[in-house]
Amino acid sequence: MSGSGTSETAGTAAGLLPLTTTEDAGALPAGAAVLPIGSFEQHGAFLPLVTDTVIACTIAREVAAAYPVHHLPPVTVSCSHEHAAWPGTVSISAATLYAVVRDIAESLRRSGVGTLILVNGHGGNYVLRNVVQESAGDGIRMALFPGPADWDAARIRAGVRTPSHSDMHAGEVETSILLHAHPELVRPGYETSDCLADDRKHLLSLGMPAYSESGVIGRPSLASAGKGRELLAGLVESFGEYLALLAPGEGAS
Repeated sequence: MSGSGTSETAGTAAGLLPLTTTEDAGALPAGAAVLPIGSFEQHGAFLPLVTDTVIACTIAREVAAAYPVHHLPPVTVSCSHEHAAWPGTVSISAATLYAVVRDIAESLRRSGVGTLILVNGHGGNYVLRNVVQESAGDGIRMALFPGPADWDAARIRAGVRTPSHSDMHAGEVETSILLHAHPELVRPGYETSDCLADDRKHLLSLGMPAYSESGVIGRPSLASAGKGRELLAGLVESFGEYLALLAPGEGAS
């Protein structure tokens, strides 16, 4: 949690946050918005606490470059209770995350935006599925992206070798995306930090320390920038189906 404020950090932030003006937003079709949702939690010794937020923002940025959607700033703290044993991790309750997302959706609805797609970067945000589930008939269409099938297709495209169940946290996929999109955020050590823990039956009860001393579950040693590039390209391609379903008539930019 450095407060150095270097130009490198500033450049990273500028690349993640939407910098549109109100006139820019007004020129977009009213149809759909994307909301990145990340977390502030440990990702081992080599990835920052903001990893999930950076990944969600990166996906949203790439989507907004390809499709006519309103690109919202991220929700940066979410439900990371299973990581609480590590310094720096901060969580909010599922009820709070639920309320924040519902409030954002309602604000968009009042301004005429009829679709909200949640770009979720943290697997522990289970409540987001309920938010989307309950949105039917509420006046704003919602979806949760990327879904498991989207990730599976992107992983195949990128040649990711670690099975999705094994690649849970700070593994091949997350490290690859950062190596491609924000290599300045990846510290040395990922090459020797593999940890597999496929039997995690009681993860929610016991937390991550019961299954990993380092906070890593996956094989970051297999990560590469090339895989990260293809992962993002695959997800951008998959997003088109969501837009066609929820906001028909609004194709690629």
